[in-house]
Amino acid sequence: MSAGERGKELFKGIREKMRLPVMAAPMFLVSGPEMASACAESGIACGLPSLNAREPEILDQWLSSIDLQSGLIMPNLIVHRSNKRSQSDLDLVVKHKAPIVISALGHPGPVVEAVHSYGGMVFSDVNSMALARKAANANVDGLVLVCAGAGGHTGALSPFSFIPAVREIFAGPIIAGGAVSNGAGVRAMQCLGADVASMGTHFISAQESLASNDYKEMLVASNIEDIATSALFTGVDANYLVPSVENAGLSRDDLNKRRDQVMIDDENARSKAWKDIWSAGQGVGEARAIAPVSEIVNRIEHEYNNVPACHNTVAVES
Repeated sequence: MSAGERGKELFKGIREKMRLPVMAAPMFLVSGPEMASACAESGIACGLPSLNAREPEILDQWLSSIDLQSGLIMPNLIVHRSNKRSQSDLDLVVKHKAPIVISALGHPGPVVEAVHSYGGMVFSDVNSMALARKAANANVDGLVLVCAGAGGHTGALSPFSFIPAVREIFAGPIIAGGAVSNGAGVRAMQCLGADVASMGTHFISAQESLASNDYKEMLVASNIEDIATSALFTGVDANYLVPSVENAGLSRDDLNKRRDQVMIDDENARSKAWKDIWSAGQGVGEARAIAPVSEIVNRIEHEYNNVPACHNTVAVES
């Protein structure tokens, strides 16, 4: 049995606990233990970036304070060699025996070895077919596909092509995101072959998120025209709220520039890059109010259960 097939079997137990096939995406400087717990209590999963806990000791406290064993809260580890906390954060995940761990920005091999040692699952965050193949060959149990339109560091591939292509080479569970902003989007991801939809932008506006009130207010006042993709700040393409860029004294034209040096793996540099320049995905228009996680999930559930049939075809006269 491949790791993906093993993951498919193990993930059934987690999926049965979920009220909706939704994960609140792990978001740098936004996702925290309060939001993660609120998501789990509302019946959806939540990614929790380890680096959002500013010190390993704080991460240890976070992992002790949440219902980690539910499997609905998934620690997210940056495993690139330049992340000085990579090993210490992995050690803490092993200490707490997290059922599911999301690996990102590096080869997942060490995480797979460590997490499999106690029976846990590893999902690898990927945004290309090449990375999906590498992760599958490293025996990950599941994949998180970052598709076009995602907030923060984004992908270039449409979910209409990316999900089916990955399904041809990978048997394990797939979480997919990229501008998923309502219940219909969740249904669409499932129709394409994903098991769970990843939603980030909508949860930035949650009362329980770590985002500042100014960030949340700008988010709910924005729409798709306020989103731009740029590699100016980290050297890697990411989607940003243009009003936050302009508030920092820059213009839309500046966003066409590209940073020469990639600094995605430098924790301090990343903190500076995302402190005042705020991220959001192309589905930002659906985040209409600052609200508790429970209300956001209720709305998504209503939309998910009431997706209208697609009868809006137009007859062409001969």
